[in-house]
Amino acid sequence: MEPTRQQQRTRRMTARRRRRLTLTATSAVLLVAAVVGAVLVVRAVAGAGEPVAADPRTSSPAPSPTPTPLSPEEALLASSADPNACAVSFAGDGIAEAPRLQTQGALYQYLPIPHRDGAVFAGWYASPAAAASQSTIDRINGADLVSCEHRRITVYGAWTTPAAVAAADVGVPILMYHQFTTNPAGEDNSLKLNYIYTADFDAQMAHIADNRFYLPTWDELSAFIDGKLSLPRNSVIITDDDADATWLTLGVPIINKHRLLATSFVITKWRHEPTPSPYVLQRSHTDDMHEAGANGKGRMVNYTADQIAADMEASAKILGAKEVMAYPFGHYNDTAKQGLRQAGFEMARTTEHGYVRPGTDKLALPCIRINYGTSLSEFISEIG
Repeated sequence: MEPTRQQQRTRRMTARRRRRLTLTATSAVLLVAAVVGAVLVVRAVAGAGEPVAADPRTSSPAPSPTPTPLSPEEALLASSADPNACAVSFAGDGIAEAPRLQTQGALYQYLPIPHRDGAVFAGWYASPAAAASQSTIDRINGADLVSCEHRRITVYGAWTTPAAVAAADVGVPILMYHQFTTNPAGEDNSLKLNYIYTADFDAQMAHIADNRFYLPTWDELSAFIDGKLSLPRNSVIITDDDADATWLTLGVPIINKHRLLATSFVITKWRHEPTPSPYVLQRSHTDDMHEAGANGKGRMVNYTADQIAADMEASAKILGAKEVMAYPFGHYNDTAKQGLRQAGFEMARTTEHGYVRPGTDKLALPCIRINYGTSLSEFISEIG
């Protein structure tokens, strides 16, 4: 059955509407595409030469750069809050010592003493040339003030042979002083020989300073005795017994004047104060054994080893150091030595005359006693 005219007209109108809708949709799509394209072109032109931002949903964060490891010297300095800290490095043949912190303007403290089979360490020096020549003037130790640039310094080690040490036959004098006086005639009492006239003491210290004597530290003397360290022929150790008031008021200023390392053997029962000078080491003259015992000799040869050890521990606690002591009145025996060992003391100075050499008994160190009236020429003869 053929459609009626009305049906044909309706079909034609429906087809025209469909064509118009299709054209409209197509135009809209084309228009949107054109607009999007225009926007992209504008953005491309505006952002020409600029980096394209990464999509945070898809990109990974850039890895952090690996920090440069600190050198051993830098790590040491970073570990210290002291603005005067100085990192000291050690160089030389066969030397692998780790750097150590010292304090600018203070004395060097316990520089290492390296070991090498078949050799003897010959000290630290300010330059490779000084180490090669083993110049005593440029040899560095605990008698020297730390001086560094940019908080760092390198010192250079040297070596010698056991045969060379034996041939040098060095004997180190330990000078022993007691009291001091400004009276040229000395003090008129039973202890007159103990006193030294300050002008004589000044002349003696000037001789040591002007002739650039080497001033070993106690750890160096110990290594020298053991054959592990060589010392220059013109080495000397300065000590005072008792820490008498005249030492503090008259002796120490002269030590400071000449910038010499000295050791004061302190009776800690009577003195608890810190050192009077950066150049003065305070070590023990016992705590309460500088008194006569039952037999008229010092308590140190009357006490048991345990009593001696207890006294020395008390003294060391006050001083903050052990290392070496001086026997009161020079009295000692095997029991005294045993007590010192129990308390952790390595060395002890007697009043016996002599020089310290390799192999010397560390608990019976001899000394050179300086008496009132010792002339400068006699002094020079005694210390070489």
